[in-house]
Amino acid sequence: MEASNGIKEIQLAQKSSSASIGLGSSTPSSSGTSGKSKRVWVWTESKQVMTASVERGWNTFIFSSRSRELADEWSSIALIHPLFIQEGAIFDGENRSVATILEVSNPQELEQLQPDKGLGENVVVDLLDWQVIPAENIVAAFQGSEKTVFAISKTPLEAQVFFEALEQGLGGVVLKVEDVKAILDLKDYFDRRDEVSNILSLTKATVTSVQVAGMGDRVCVDLCSLMRPGEGLLVGSFARGLFLVHSECLESNYIASRPFRVNAGPVHAYVAVPGGKTCYLSELKSGKEVILVDQKGHQRTAIVGRVKIETRPLILVEAKLQRDSVNQTLYSILVQNAETVALVCPSKGIEVQKTAIPVTSLKVGDEILVRLQGGARHTGIEIQEFIVEK
Repeated sequence: MEASNGIKEIQLAQKSSSASIGLGSSTPSSSGTSGKSKRVWVWTESKQVMTASVERGWNTFIFSSRSRELADEWSSIALIHPLFIQEGAIFDGENRSVATILEVSNPQELEQLQPDKGLGENVVVDLLDWQVIPAENIVAAFQGSEKTVFAISKTPLEAQVFFEALEQGLGGVVLKVEDVKAILDLKDYFDRRDEVSNILSLTKATVTSVQVAGMGDRVCVDLCSLMRPGEGLLVGSFARGLFLVHSECLESNYIASRPFRVNAGPVHAYVAVPGGKTCYLSELKSGKEVILVDQKGHQRTAIVGRVKIETRPLILVEAKLQRDSVNQTLYSILVQNAETVALVCPSKGIEVQKTAIPVTSLKVGDEILVRLQGGARHTGIEIQEFIVEK
């Protein structure tokens, strides 16, 4: 049906919109910078998908009007919020309308999708053709609005596009799938995004040895993001302690700054990646994600754009914790012996006096930052077992 405002409207359902308050599987996530929780509604007829969704905190499900028996069956075995599509509208179990559904198939319809058009509190949009540009336009149009815009998504990758449009992202997705893996992949995406909101604990360590080590194959990691002073990658020879290696964002008299690059270390070294995991620097390649960390422990994910492995002179840096006077656990890293390679040092109170120390200037007694964690790893995942690394 062609609505008067030009949008192909399946239903304008704004009556009793307060019924939607509290509906819907909010998932706190930093996938957008707005700070609002993202919401996921699931549209499926698969019991396995339903079970996986409920186990991961998503308990709002959409059913066709012919599937009320299925909704009743699932409600008897799990605590769910069933929603029903009836005559083109979305209703809750008490027949109260909770959402507006709109099909958008051309630029004219997209342009008329505005928050002041008498829409309901929740707006479900079915983007029939393009996805990225329409999603960005919708985010721009609805910024500052109290309405939650959902996009119908048939894959986790589509959902990711909607959640990341213009950084803010849409408020939610309706994930229309019959495959359990889609639920697992979307939850994994949220878990990786949620890590960013957590501040990593970084510990002061004191340099105990700096020595030339000879030649080796070192890895430059070029990212699809620009880094700020104080940011870098967590890298180390041992998983138990990763050093914060600074990016090449600082100005130099001899070479132009490259704020997208970290000269990280040799091919054998561990590097921190999302999910609390590590991988070898030699395993990084275009498209993989890594974690960027700053002096304060704030973290964000970044995509690897390119990896360069070249033979270069290396320097070995060893450090110990000041408080570790009993075990004297040793932490070490090998990096290229070059002025552009630096280790991040602790900030001094509120005012940061120094961001990083070039390894060519590093000396015994200097303080740098390390990330302490479990040393035993299996395919990058921390495990509990006895291990000796030296």
